[in-house]
Amino acid sequence: MNFPENLKYTKDHEWVLINGDTGTIGITDFAQGELGDVVFVELPSVGRTIKIHESFGSIEAVKAVSDLFAPISGVVTEVNKGLESAPDAVNKDPYGQGWMVKVKMSDKSELASLLDANTYKALVGQ
Repeated sequence: MNFPENLKYTKDHEWVLINGDTGTIGITDFAQGELGDVVFVELPSVGRTIKIHESFGSIEAVKAVSDLFAPISGVVTEVNKGLESAPDAVNKDPYGQGWMVKVKMSDKSELASLLDANTYKALVGQ
């Protein structure tokens, strides 16, 4: 299982990659493994404001449907359109082609509430 050191994580199994004031968000390798084969991803539209801990979409897999929870607050600036035709990218490459949205952060202090890779790894028992 993969836990990239350059990402921040949530207890809800989302990750965020920070680049300046933009955060790229997806679900973790652990989460995609627990869900099984992803068949559909519902994402917000560009321009939507999301708040930390708020559901911003959902992910449907063979086993279950789960909400996606925002690790940071801000405005959605980009959505991964590739997931419309290839939702299995979340399974194959959760930290690369399986990213979901990019958000312009509104409150960088929220980053302090996120987990580092080692803390997340311990949370999921790895």
